[in-house]
Amino acid sequence: MPPVSRGTESRPASIFTVFADEEGYRTAVRDFLATPAPTTVPVWLDDRADLVASAERAAALYATVARPTPYARGVLLGEHDLPAGLVELIRPMAAQWVPEDRLDAQLFATDPGARSLLVVGVYDKLTLGTVRETALAAYAHPGLNLAFLTGRDAASLAWFTAKQYAAVAPEVTELGLFTATDRPVPVEGVRVFDERRLEADDIQAQVLDPLWRRVLFQGHGKDDSVNLAEFTLCGLSTAAPRRADLLGPRCAYGPDCYKPKDKLIRLHEVRAVEVVLSSCNSGPLADAVVYDPKYQLMLNAIDGPAKDVVAALTVHDSDRPENDAWMRGALAGTASTPVLNASIGTAQPYPAFVHYGLADDTGSAPESPAQRPDPLLLTTSTRLTAYLASDLLPHNNPLRPRLEKLARKVERWVTRQEPTAQGPERIHTDLTADLQSLDHTIGTVLAEDPENELADYPGHFGVRSVLDESSVRTVECTCGRPAQEFTKKALVPTALDTLSVICLRCGDVSFRIPGAPAVWIDAEDEAAAGETIEVRVRVQAQRKAAVNIGLFVPRYLRSDCEIQPARQKVKVAPGKEAEASFRLTVDPNTPSQAYYMTAFAVQDLGVSTARRHFGVTPAEPAARGI
Repeated sequence: MPPVSRGTESRPASIFTVFADEEGYRTAVRDFLATPAPTTVPVWLDDRADLVASAERAAALYATVARPTPYARGVLLGEHDLPAGLVELIRPMAAQWVPEDRLDAQLFATDPGARSLLVVGVYDKLTLGTVRETALAAYAHPGLNLAFLTGRDAASLAWFTAKQYAAVAPEVTELGLFTATDRPVPVEGVRVFDERRLEADDIQAQVLDPLWRRVLFQGHGKDDSVNLAEFTLCGLSTAAPRRADLLGPRCAYGPDCYKPKDKLIRLHEVRAVEVVLSSCNSGPLADAVVYDPKYQLMLNAIDGPAKDVVAALTVHDSDRPENDAWMRGALAGTASTPVLNASIGTAQPYPAFVHYGLADDTGSAPESPAQRPDPLLLTTSTRLTAYLASDLLPHNNPLRPRLEKLARKVERWVTRQEPTAQGPERIHTDLTADLQSLDHTIGTVLAEDPENELADYPGHFGVRSVLDESSVRTVECTCGRPAQEFTKKALVPTALDTLSVICLRCGDVSFRIPGAPAVWIDAEDEAAAGETIEVRVRVQAQRKAAVNIGLFVPRYLRSDCEIQPARQKVKVAPGKEAEASFRLTVDPNTPSQAYYMTAFAVQDLGVSTARRHFGVTPAEPAARGI
C-alpha cells in the first residue's frame, strides 16, 4: 500500500489528493474552492490506511471533479469537533445553514420553498433525538429531499465529503441486484442474482469484480451483515476501535464467524458508486444500534468507494415491489431512496430507507404501479371468502371448483410480491375475464337450478347478521306501495351484509349484497291461462361490466309455463339502468291462483334477486268470478 503523505506533501490518488495533516488539508481546500476547474479533490484521511486503500479502489469509478448541486438547507452537527478544512469543504453543499437546535419536524414547514435538507455530522451525532422527527416529517411529505453526510469519525466524514465532488466515469454503468429472499422478474439492463444464482455462482467474484454504478443487496441479517446464501456481506472494519460497552457479533468474541470466512464479502471492497442495503437495520441511528459500529454495514460502505449509500433505519417489508421499482428507477437515473420509500409506503408508515450522500438524481422517476390492491380484487376476495369459508356451499356444489380456483388466484394477486411481477393492469384484465366467465357459469347454474345453495345466501347470511337500524328507509315497491329497505350487518367474517326490501303486500321484494346490481321487475299483474306475460327486468350496477340476468318461477309452476329466454347478458354503465326482456307463457291448464316470478342478476360474483307476484286467471272469460 502506498504511504500516506506527511506534512504539507500530497500524493494524488486518482482524482483525490490525500492529506494526513490538517493545516495542509485546509490550505488545499481553500485553493480547491477558489479554482474554477480543479482536477483533484483534497481529502484528509488522518492515519487511516484503510481509507487510502479505498481511494485507490475508487480510482476507476470517478473520472473528473464536479461541484455538487447545493441543498436548500443544511444542518452541521458538532462543527467545532471537525477539522476546519473539512467544514469549509462542506459549506458549499447547502445554500443556507441552519443552527443545530432548529433540526426538528418543523424545519421543512417553516419555509415551503426549502424542499431539501442536508444533515452533516459524524455518526455518533445522528441519534434518535436529533434526527428522528425530521426523518419522519420528510417521509410524510413526498418531494422533500433529506440526505445525510456522515462517517464513523472525522476522517471517514472527510472521505465521504470528498467523494461528493467526484463525477462518475462514463464507462461505469453496471447495475446489479443480489437477493437471497426474492426471485424478481428480470429487467433488461440490470444484472439480477436471485436466490437460485446465489446457490450456483461464485457470488464473491460476481460482487467484487465489476465496477458498479448501482448495486442493491437484499437478504436477512443485522447491522453487521447481509446473508446471500452461503456468502455474507460483511461490515467489519479492521481499522475501527472496538467499543467494549456495546454488543458485538460472534467474531467480536473469538476467531469464529457465523458464516464461512472464505465466503465473506467485505463491503468496503465493493467497487460501487452507489450501494443499496435492502436489509433490516442496515443503517440504524447511533443510539439504536444492535452491534458496535465497528461492524456496521452502512459505515463500512461509507469507508469504501461509494459516494451514495442507501440503508434502512430499522425493520421493513421491502420485497418484490421495491426490487422492481428500484430496477426501473436505476435505469431511469432516479435517486433510489424516494423510489424505494414511495413503493413501500403502502406497507408501513415510517421511512424504510435513508440516503447517505448527495443523491445523484438525473432522471425522472418512472411511474410506479399502484401497490394498493384493485378494489375489485378486494371485493372479489370478500365474496369468495363468504361463499367458500362458510357452510353456504356444500362440498358437492357444482360452483365450488370454479370458485376455489379463482380464490387461489386472488390470494396470489393480493400478495405484495405479485402485483408488480404481473402488473396491476394485467391483473385487472385477468380478473375481469375470470369474473365474466364465472358470472356466466353462475347464471347458467341458477337458470337451470334456481334452488342451488348459492341462491339461499339471504337466509344463510341473514341468520348470522343483525339489523342495522340506521339503514332503515322507505322506498317504493314495484306494486306502487311503500316498502322498507334495510341492511342486515354480518356478525362473522364468513358472512356478507345483505340489503333487503320488504313490502307489507308483496313480502320479500328483493335481496342483494352490497355492491351487487339492483334489480326490479316490470310486468302485468295478471294473465289468463294460455297467455304470455311480457316481463322487463331492469338492473342498475356500480361498475361498467356485463350483468347476467335470468328469470324463473317456483318449482311447482315450472312444468306449467315456459320462459324465453332463460338467461340473458346485458352491458351496463355505472348508475344507469339497463334491461332485459323475457316472455313468460302460461300453460292453458295452469290452475288459476296467485304465483310469483323471480329475477336474478349476477355481476362480479354478486347475486341479486327480485320477486314480483302475478295472478293466473281462467282461460274462459265466463269462468271469471266463480
